[in-house]
Amino acid sequence: MGFLSRLYNLFKGFLSIFVGRLEEKNPEIAYENAINNMTEKYAQLKSAAAGLIKNRAKLEARISKTENQLAELKLQIEVAVDKGEDDIAVTLLEQEEELRASLTTDRNDLAQAASDAEKAKDSLNSLRGEIDKLKREKDKMVAKIKDAEARKHIQEQLDGLSVDDEVKALENVREYAERISAEVQIGDELKEDSLESKLDAIKAETTSHKARARLEALKAARGKSTETAPAETETEASEKSL
Repeated sequence: MGFLSRLYNLFKGFLSIFVGRLEEKNPEIAYENAINNMTEKYAQLKSAAAGLIKNRAKLEARISKTENQLAELKLQIEVAVDKGEDDIAVTLLEQEEELRASLTTDRNDLAQAASDAEKAKDSLNSLRGEIDKLKREKDKMVAKIKDAEARKHIQEQLDGLSVDDEVKALENVREYAERISAEVQIGDELKEDSLESKLDAIKAETTSHKARARLEALKAARGKSTETAPAETETEASEKSL
């Protein structure tokens, strides 16, 4: 028996978890179930309230009937006393006492029935209000859940978007450009320090010296030519005068 009880409780636990997850994913169903259950309770309470009201009506009718009987007995007792019918008067007085006791009981029951009926009506109104509140809450809560789920979905999509690959690709390009520039710079520096570079520099300097020497020679030659030209001019002038 203990094993079956544990197995039953385990089954109830799994079923509760399963139903709970279904309700989380389908809030409309959860609200509809709650509203339907409360509506059923409302119908049951309404039926019970109707029974209380019916009982109250019966008590009211019985009290009214008893009061009429007491009024009639009062007249009968007066007639019996007037006629000297003591035995009949005693019997009627006993009936009157019984009716008065019954009337007191019925009035107490009526007061209780009226109180119970009012409480039932208050409970009905309260339950009706809760049902209406759930219906309004259902629309708001379902809309809120759907909005939150949509925002969560968008957030997950944004979290899934990554530019790491693009950034890494650009970093590789930048690194390659820097490496190529460094290699070119190293090549230039090595070329400047090489023997061939030094020879080229010496050749260039030698060529420059030769060019300067030729320039100086040309200048010197032109200077001598300028000094000789006036002397020749004077000689020619003397010869012409002779």
